[in-house]
Amino acid sequence: MATVTLDGVNKVYDNGFRAIHDLSLDISDNEFLVLVGPSGCGKSTALRMIAGLESITSGELKIDERVVNDVEPKDRDIAMVFQNYALYPHMTVFDNIGFALKLARVPKPELDTRVRKAAAILELEPYLNRKPGQLSGGQRQRVAMGRAIVRQPKAFLMDEPLSNLDAKLRVQMRAEIARLQRDLGVTTIYVTHDQVEAMTMGHRVAVLKDGYLQQVDTPQNLYDLPTNVFVAAFIGSPSMNLYESLLTLDGETKVQIGDQHLIVPPEVVSRRPALEQYNGQRVVVGIRPEDFEDAAVASNAPADRRLKATVRLVEALGSELMVHFSIDAERISAGDPDVPDELGEGISNAVARLSPRSRVRVDEDIEISVATENLHFFDAKTQQAIWS
Repeated sequence: MATVTLDGVNKVYDNGFRAIHDLSLDISDNEFLVLVGPSGCGKSTALRMIAGLESITSGELKIDERVVNDVEPKDRDIAMVFQNYALYPHMTVFDNIGFALKLARVPKPELDTRVRKAAAILELEPYLNRKPGQLSGGQRQRVAMGRAIVRQPKAFLMDEPLSNLDAKLRVQMRAEIARLQRDLGVTTIYVTHDQVEAMTMGHRVAVLKDGYLQQVDTPQNLYDLPTNVFVAAFIGSPSMNLYESLLTLDGETKVQIGDQHLIVPPEVVSRRPALEQYNGQRVVVGIRPEDFEDAAVASNAPADRRLKATVRLVEALGSELMVHFSIDAERISAGDPDVPDELGEGISNAVARLSPRSRVRVDEDIEISVATENLHFFDAKTQQAIWS
């Protein structure tokens, strides 16, 4: 087991492209840290630098308190699991799992014990004599995991290991990898572009954009307390609804969204005292889809916490309705084309996760109640969260 520390790490390629900007992370012993972000944000590059597959331009990388900037990958005592499994097709499952031990000249009895123990953990015992071509995608991924486990490394590095699996297998393997990491207690750094994977698996999640670390925190804190518009939009599915609005604090606090107003409860301003400095200014207001409700269902919602809207699309999911609707306001983007946008081109400018008791219909004019106590506020210029 080991800690992994990146201190001001940079990666600049020969053509001048800077892939990583001053990345600093402290990953604790036994921690499961997820690196997440859109394509090209630098997450795989960061992982490959930890593995030793990419050189570090500047900064310092430590594994178990030892500086390893110039240490060969094979001497870093880490195990990497790749997206494409990287199995030897001509070898059996047993030989694939035990290959690294064989190269290290581990005695045969010990090799046999360690391979069979890893196979038992991953429920691969019935397949030890099969070759990769005879296995399903999920079974091949387990073999790749077994090859990492059997080495008993200080840290696991996983680069989008589930991206080649179908949706059902992804859910199953997410749970298995999380359980495995918990049982083995091995420090794990996991790269994914899928924020659902990040939220469900990691003890902490580090969000990257364009090579810059945006925020690192627990999944719930990322969701509840995003540090900027990008994180707010990237974390959560469907994405947060974001609008540029006028904030006024004369007597009562109000935000103007399009031509409509919402009254903001006093406790919101007390939690975010810096809002006092934005009286009469434009701010970005964020509303999570679950903070909307059909006013016909939430009939006790005050009129000053409702928005008039027109339904554009209704997706019935059984336990909930995903309702796309239009309000007279311009939705803003997070400034990155890869941020998930479930609204679709021109369908609507808002999405709500409503109770299945709602009876809204396409093209119907309705009122939507807003849980204004949960509104998010960001500076319109810097796009940073407004707190204190």
